[in-house]
Amino acid sequence: MRYRFIQDYAGRFSVQMLCEVMELKTRSYYAWRSEKRAVRRHEKQERDLALVDQIQKVHQQSYDRSYGSPRIHLELREQGIACGRHRVARLMQSHQIVAKKRRRFRVTTQSDHALPIAPNVLDRQFTVASPNQCWVGDITYLWTREGWLYLAVVLDLFSRRVVGWSMQATMETRLVCDALEMAIQRCCPQAGLVYHSDRGGQYAGLVYQDKLNCHGMVASMSRKGNCWDNAVAESFFSTLKTEMLPAQVSRMQVFRTRQVFRTREEAKACVFEYIEVWYNRKRRHSTLGYISPAQFEQRHFEQQQQLARAA
Repeated sequence: MRYRFIQDYAGRFSVQMLCEVMELKTRSYYAWRSEKRAVRRHEKQERDLALVDQIQKVHQQSYDRSYGSPRIHLELREQGIACGRHRVARLMQSHQIVAKKRRRFRVTTQSDHALPIAPNVLDRQFTVASPNQCWVGDITYLWTREGWLYLAVVLDLFSRRVVGWSMQATMETRLVCDALEMAIQRCCPQAGLVYHSDRGGQYAGLVYQDKLNCHGMVASMSRKGNCWDNAVAESFFSTLKTEMLPAQVSRMQVFRTRQVFRTREEAKACVFEYIEVWYNRKRRHSTLGYISPAQFEQRHFEQQQQLARAA
C-alpha cells in the first residue's frame, strides 16, 4: 500500500520526500517499481502470445492463408476477442504471418474482330443501389497438366457475388452463355439490367447478344485494351488466383509446385469450392465493409423488409 501511495503521488511530490514520509528507502521503492514493470511486461507478452495463437487460427482457416490484418481483426472481434487492428498487424509482422500478395492484371481479351461493339454504358460506375441492376462478366484461364481450363463468371455489382459461372476446355461462346444462363436462372432479373463485359468475340458475338436482348438486358462494353473499365471482374480473378494458386504462375514454374492441378476436373472442383463455399458465403470483402457477399445481400433484404413493414 505504501509503495502504491508513493507511485500515485510521485507526479506531485518528489519520490525522496514521499519515501521519507512513508519511512521507506528510495532504492526499495525503485526496486518495487521495476519489479511491477517486469510483471506487466510479462503479462503483456502472455496476452500477445495468446492473441497470436488466435490470429494463426483465423489465418489458417482463411482460404489458403489469404487473410491479412484487416480481415483477421474483424474475424477476431466477431469472436468476442478484444484487440486493435494495429496490434493485430504488429503481431502478424513480428511473427511473420503474411497474407498472399495480389496479382497484377493481365490482358486476355481478343478484340481483333469485326463484330459490333456496344457503348460503355457502365462507364466505371461500380456502385449500385440494389441487386440485379448491373452485372459484369469476364473470362480467365487456369493451367492444368491436361492443358488450359477456361473460367467465365458473372458478378452482381451490388454485392460482388458470383451469380453465374462456367468452365470448359475451350474458350467458345458456349462458355460465356452457360455462365449467363446460370445467373438468369438463379436471379430472374427484370428487363433493363446492364450487362458489362470486355469487347471479346465471345461477348460481341451474335449468339450472346441475342441472349442479352431476349432477356431485356442492356449490353455495355469496355474500351479497347482498358482493363480498368471492367475492374471488378478483373479484381475477382486476381483474388481467386492469389488465394487458389501458388506465388509462381508461369507455365514452367507451376509444374514444380505442389498446387498444380493434375486434371481439369480437379481444377473445376477447386474453383467450385472457392466460389460457392468460400467467396460468396464467407470471404470478407473490403468494398462491402468486410462482410461476405451473402451477408451483404441478407442485410439489404432485411432492411427492405423493415421499410415495407414501416410503410
